[in-house]
Amino acid sequence: MSKQTTDTDVAFISALAELLNKNDLTELSVKREYGEDDSLEVRVVKQATVMTVAAAPAPLMHHAAVAAAPVAVTPAAPEDPAQHPGAVTSPMVGTIYLSAEPGATPFVAVGAQVAEGQTVLIIEAMKTMNHIPAPRAGTVKRILVEDGHPVEYGAPLMIIE
Repeated sequence: MSKQTTDTDVAFISALAELLNKNDLTELSVKREYGEDDSLEVRVVKQATVMTVAAAPAPLMHHAAVAAAPVAVTPAAPEDPAQHPGAVTSPMVGTIYLSAEPGATPFVAVGAQVAEGQTVLIIEAMKTMNHIPAPRAGTVKRILVEDGHPVEYGAPLMIIE
């Protein structure tokens, strides 16, 4: 991978982020082919308050990471779950699973008592299942995510009090 290609990829990703904002889109996914077994796959997603850019890995792929500028930030609602002192936030980008396998009993439910270190959910990232432990003992007050849905780094997952 040459520096010129990396600079070109960064400019391409920046242009996609700008296109997303300009056209009031919430998500944009593009695959750029460079040749046999060489590509760049980019997914740009705008959330309510922040836009993120993620480059998905592919064999012999050029990696380009860019921090997108935040979009217009709306004032947080008084009950913003991310600001709650008992919020459990996502340590990574991935897909949320509330149980060990499809159809199995969820790790926790609203009202359940959890011990510090107990697995409360799984985040799949790059084909790896990452068990997310409860950061503290307490009662699960709210579950803020849905099984099988994507989650961003720092997103609130649940409230434990």
